[in-house]
Amino acid sequence: MSWRLAVDAQRCMGSGICAGVAPDHFVLDDDTSRPVAGSTAPDELVLDAADSCPAMAIAVFDGAREIGPRP
Repeated sequence: MSWRLAVDAQRCMGSGICAGVAPDHFVLDDDTSRPVAGSTAPDELVLDAADSCPAMAIAVFDGAREIGPRP
């Protein structure tokens, strides 16, 4: 089982919080963040990064179901 990660480049404001919270999963390229890989093994840090994003630009999917950011 793996989770798919996506960053909406139009919404991302490049705060770097995601890369700080989950550096194995997110990096900053120029002024936006991107996932290191398109998918990852389940990791609570990925959900924490999605929850912490001030622009709500990160989405985490388990199959077709969006599980992050959490409400």
